[in-house]
Order: sequence, then structure tokens, then C-alpha cells
Amino acid sequence: MPDKTTRRDVLGKLLFGGTVAASFAVHEERVLAEELDATSGATRLHTNWARLADLKEKLPVSKIKDVKMTRMFIGGNLVLGYAHARDLIYVSDLVRAYHTKEKIFATLKLAEACGMNTFLMNPSLCDTIKEYWEKADGKIQFMTNCSGRTEVELLRNMQKSIDYGASSCLVQGEVADRLVREKQFSQIAKALELIRKNGLPAGIAAHRLETLQGCVGEGLIPDFWMKTFHSHQYWSARPGQAEHDNIFCREPSETIDFMADRSEPWIAFKVLAAGAVKPQDGFRFAFEGGADFICVGMYDFQVVDDVNICGTILKGKLNRKRSWKTTDV
Repeated sequence: MPDKTTRRDVLGKLLFGGTVAASFAVHEERVLAEELDATSGATRLHTNWARLADLKEKLPVSKIKDVKMTRMFIGGNLVLGYAHARDLIYVSDLVRAYHTKEKIFATLKLAEACGMNTFLMNPSLCDTIKEYWEKADGKIQFMTNCSGRTEVELLRNMQKSIDYGASSCLVQGEVADRLVREKQFSQIAKALELIRKNGLPAGIAAHRLETLQGCVGEGLIPDFWMKTFHSHQYWSARPGQAEHDNIFCREPSETIDFMADRSEPWIAFKVLAAGAVKPQDGFRFAFEGGADFICVGMYDFQVVDDVNICGTILKGKLNRKRSWKTTDV
């Protein structure tokens, strides 16, 4: 079908077929994807079916050091196909296939339209975010979750992120867990030093509470922490039993107690236990447990609802004991 065919023409021709809705939707998505080379293309894509009109209001903004961040921001694991799916072996490939470059751009555009200003991503996406800024007139800032099998690789990924314009960097959770377990604290120290030398907030992420405790014990205090945090009130949670990609915060109560005594900002992630917890419950649990920010992986069709839910929770009454470590701006 020629590219310049109008939607009305397409619909008129398809009315005499048996697959009107499906065929029209496929054509429309293809045409819109091909137009995604400027602001107009990205805007059309995200406003056509993501219900932006349902947005109630944008999220509050706070700061870590001098970097302004919305209280909730978007995570990048799904973009790369890193999907926790318990024992479903095909899901990561499915998620990766869904997130074409056009879909990534549209999702980020929608996040921006809803007020989210930060994208947590792997350094492997640096070229993608640069293209998004240049070709889709993107404005979202990015922080990088830096990993590396060796010290050289870790620092190289951090330097790459800094060179591409990262707003902040952190040591990725699994890497920090491993380095603390192996007592390789010097690598974490060098990473923090490199980030701060370039004038950016430096963070440490962790899946294990022992990682945070170990860093504090060694005097490694970042500008912010990032820690998995969710309740165990979902069907597949089996604390104390064998883990099968189903629990990401093993010690929520202990995490609350530990963070209560910390003055550094805390970003909670995996707050929905990789999709097992409803946003209404997971977001509230995170903020009431003491988190200052939440990082949430989301598909484009979830963005508006997630922002509305988060905004409602933040505006309402929170049973929160830990004081906010950042101030809204």
C-alpha cells in the first residue's frame, strides 16, 4: 500500500474485507513508525493509542544534589528485553521484539509528555538515546546502571556514559552485590570517584541488603542508594524457599529499618516484583517504606496509568516514618 494513502482511503477499501480492524491497525502502525523521524512522528505515535488525554497531572520533581528528577521515573530493562518471567522462557525475546527503536522512542516521548524526566538505562543504549535526542527532539535525561566483569570494563562503561551526557551514574546492583561478596570494595570506590570527578551524583545499587551494609561498613557512602523493594504479598513469593526468578527483595522489613537511619536519598526499584504486584499497592508500599523515588519498568500502554496512580498516592496521606531526604522543587 503506498505510503501516502490516507487512513480514510485505507479504511474505505478494507470495509469490504473480513479483517478491517486488524489490517487497518497494522497499516497505521507501519505508516506511523516510518514517520518517526522528527517530533511530529513521535508525537503522533504516542497520542494515537496511549490515552494521553487521561493524564490527570504531572509528577512532582525533586533533586539529588543538583539533578532534578521526578519522584517516579522509567526503567530500561524492558527496552533491552530483560524481563523477569518466572519460568516462561520466551518472554525476554517477546519483549525485545516489541521494543523496536520506534517503540522505544514513542515510549520515551510519552513518558516525557506525562512529566517523567529521567530514564535509567544500560550504557549499551547510549547511541539510542543520542539518536532519540537528535531525531525525535527528545529531552529526557538518562542515568546509567553500569556493570562490568572487570574493573576496567566497569570504569569504561561509566566513562562512556559520562561522555554521552549522563545525568548520573551508579554501580549496577548485581555487580555491587558481587563486589561486596568478594570484598572488592576498591572497585566500588574507584567507580564513585570517577563519577564524582565528573561532577555527577554517584550511586550504588543492590539486590541484597548485605551489599548496602557492607558498603557502609567500609565507609563507601554514595550520593544515593538504589535498592530492590517490594512486599511478599503475591502468589509466587515463597520466602525461605528456593528462588525461581520470583523474589527480588528478600528482606523488605530489614530494608525499611536500615534505610530509616540513612540520610542519603533512596531510589527503590523492582517495586512491583516484576509485574506480580499491582501498581496501587507497590507504589504505596515503596513510598510508605521510606523510598524517596521509585524506578519502574513500564510498557508504553502502562505509562499514563502508572503516572496517575503514583501522583494520586503522593498527593494523598502516606503512613511514612522515614523523612523525605529530598525536597520537591
